[in-house]
Amino acid sequence: MSVVSSPTVNVLISSTLNSFTAQKRYNRGLTLAELKCKLELVVGTPASCMDLELYSTDNSLLLRLDSDEALLGSYPVDDGCRIHVVDKSGTRTGAFEDLSRVEKYQLSDDNYDKRTDSVRAFLKRNKMGKFNEEDMATREADQEQKFAEERDLITAIAVGSRCEVRITGQPTKRGTVMYAGLTDFKPGYWVGVRYDEPLGKNDGSVNGKRYFQCPPKYGAFVKPQFVALGNFPEENYGLDDEM
Repeated sequence: MSVVSSPTVNVLISSTLNSFTAQKRYNRGLTLAELKCKLELVVGTPASCMDLELYSTDNSLLLRLDSDEALLGSYPVDDGCRIHVVDKSGTRTGAFEDLSRVEKYQLSDDNYDKRTDSVRAFLKRNKMGKFNEEDMATREADQEQKFAEERDLITAIAVGSRCEVRITGQPTKRGTVMYAGLTDFKPGYWVGVRYDEPLGKNDGSVNGKRYFQCPPKYGAFVKPQFVALGNFPEENYGLDDEM
C-alpha cells in the first residue's frame, strides 16, 4: 500500500523582521528559489537575502532549507510546520510594522476643494450640510435664540442658592449652586451644582480647570433650564449608612 502526499502543504510563515505569523499554502513542486520569491511578498525580505529554517508542528527546529534548486516537497514539510525566514539584508527588526515611518499621502485643502468626486463636492452640488445657506441660517438663528434663553435663565441663578436638578428620565437631585456662567468644556451657559450626596460626576473641575470646590462625585454641571431654585432642605439619601 503506497502513501500519496497532497500536492500542496499548509505552513506557517514567520520572520526575523516581523512579530506576526502568516498561514500559507504552497505547492510541494516549488523549488526553494521559487518559494523565496513568494515569501518576499509575505515578509518583505528580498529573496536573495533570506535563509530558510523548517520547524516541526511542536516548534522544534528540523533543518535548514539551504538548496535553492531542491523541491519543497523533498523536505519533511507537513501541514502545520513553520518556515522561518532569516533576514540577511540588514533591515531593522520591526521596520515593516512601524507605521510612523510610512509616508502619508496628504492633499491640500485647495486641491481637495477642486475635486469633483469628493464628499465636499457632493454636499455642494446637493446643497447639504454647511453648504445649505438657508438651513445654516436657520440653525444659527436657533442657536442664538437658545443662547439668549440660557443667558436670561442664568442671570436669575445666584451662587449659594439651594436647588433641585430635574432632568427627564433621571431622579431629582438636591444641592447647592456653586457656579453659573460660561465654561471652556462646552459652549453655552452651565450651572455647577454641589449635590448633597455623591450623585455627581466630578469635584467641580473639568478637563483640568476648576470652577468650584467639592468632594469627588459631588459635583456636576447642568443646563440652567434643568435647575429649579427654592428652599429645599438637605436630604439624607442613606448612601453613607452601613449595611
